[in-house]
Amino acid sequence: MKIESLFSVFALSSLVSAIPTSLDSRALPLVQSNLLRRVLLRSNLLAKSKILEGFAYATPERNRVFGGPGHNATVNYIYDQIAALGDYYDVEFQPFVELYTAGNATLKVEGVDQKAGLFTYSPSGKFTEPLILVANNGCVAADYPATLTGNIALISRGTCEFGLKSALAGAAGAVAAVIYDNIDEPSLAGTLGAAVRPEGPLIPTAGITLANGTALKDQLSGNRTVTADINVISIRENRTTYNVIAQTKGGDPNNVLVLTAHTDSVDAGPGINDNGSGTVGILEVAIQLAKYSVNNAIRFVWVSAEEFGLLGSTYYVASLSDAERAKIRLELNFDMIASPNYKYGIYDGDGDAFGLAGAPGSAQAEKLFQDYFTNDAGLKWVPDEFSGRSDYGPFLDVGIPAGGLFTGAEGIKTAEEQALFGGQAGVAYDRNYHQAGDNVANLNLEAFIQNDKAIAHAVATYGRSFESLPPRTPTRMLRREREVVGGKTRSGRFDRYFLEQ
Repeated sequence: MKIESLFSVFALSSLVSAIPTSLDSRALPLVQSNLLRRVLLRSNLLAKSKILEGFAYATPERNRVFGGPGHNATVNYIYDQIAALGDYYDVEFQPFVELYTAGNATLKVEGVDQKAGLFTYSPSGKFTEPLILVANNGCVAADYPATLTGNIALISRGTCEFGLKSALAGAAGAVAAVIYDNIDEPSLAGTLGAAVRPEGPLIPTAGITLANGTALKDQLSGNRTVTADINVISIRENRTTYNVIAQTKGGDPNNVLVLTAHTDSVDAGPGINDNGSGTVGILEVAIQLAKYSVNNAIRFVWVSAEEFGLLGSTYYVASLSDAERAKIRLELNFDMIASPNYKYGIYDGDGDAFGLAGAPGSAQAEKLFQDYFTNDAGLKWVPDEFSGRSDYGPFLDVGIPAGGLFTGAEGIKTAEEQALFGGQAGVAYDRNYHQAGDNVANLNLEAFIQNDKAIAHAVATYGRSFESLPPRTPTRMLRREREVVGGKTRSGRFDRYFLEQ
């Protein structure tokens, strides 16, 4: 099976080299962490990243958004790289259909352009009406005043997802909604998460910065009438897209390590850190792993449509029976592992840093990475919140333990983190996050190779034994509302995962 794509423009080259193509994996030496790490090279990570960038720049849109030609080329490339390894992996495409939306949004207030961002799944609409301030964070119907009818809602970001805010504003009679940021970043865009909400009708929705939103809020506090012109143009179409799944033929298929990384970008650019870095990182480990045998099966899952709300990982987890889910001992997710102003973030599996623990086994995954960075790599690290902001979320939702690494997105590096990792305090970890500038030049190759070696260490460790993990227990995760920013969901302060026995 082959997806029609631009892949023929690019040669396979020699990136898959010195790998047996038809060798019984049992005849191979058992994987060892130091040996697997040793064969990972910056040059290979960079070369593969350039190929993904080329797929994006060969299209008029200059991106790799799901279902588009740049993304189709990406998933074909992954499939072909794995298939070239011969009999080591079983590899397949997993097709699914999701609603794609794109477009643009403009907002002017008394003639001043507010530099608005678009929320995917927003309906189109053009209105000139007064702004009405919504109380608190707009997460319950009581926050929306009766005066909203026929007007435009001004809502703060935070606590609940964007789609809920739009739906509640629509239920209150607003004709459009403007959501302003709660952190200082250059722009605000994201997704409403779905085309339909039970709480009310979605309405044309745009995002603006914290500074612009605060200024509008201040104007409204004096009981002034502030009139806004909003114009949202949204395109919606169903698209077929593909996850790529590759599992070792060797190793115990009833005890599986799953690694995930999303393959799609946002509309704005090629997405080479977000998440070409994770895509390439686990691909390079998968290629080099084929030189070794494993005791436990290793499954690499490259998921699509993360940027539209974790759609590929959600579809993948939903496709698994209870029996198949029970075979997964641990899931490790890698999303943005080469941020230019990086931190070495390890997901807080035991919840001691953020009060948000994963299923049993998540704490042990966290400790494995902590011990590796401290003892093997000699590097500092910081805990990162299990907020459900990437593709580990659907696994946690069904009680599968998870872990992973993250070098930061739009968040701001602290002075303490500068002391640990260098870079610039007071600046975003990735100032090109969800922007056209997220290309190969945006990558920090030192962070990239160090994180990839950490991935290899985890694969080698769990490929040999799961003895450090507790037995799987029949638990499931219940998740409270999350704010969705692109595919990256942001928890509110009181958002938590809860375990049910």
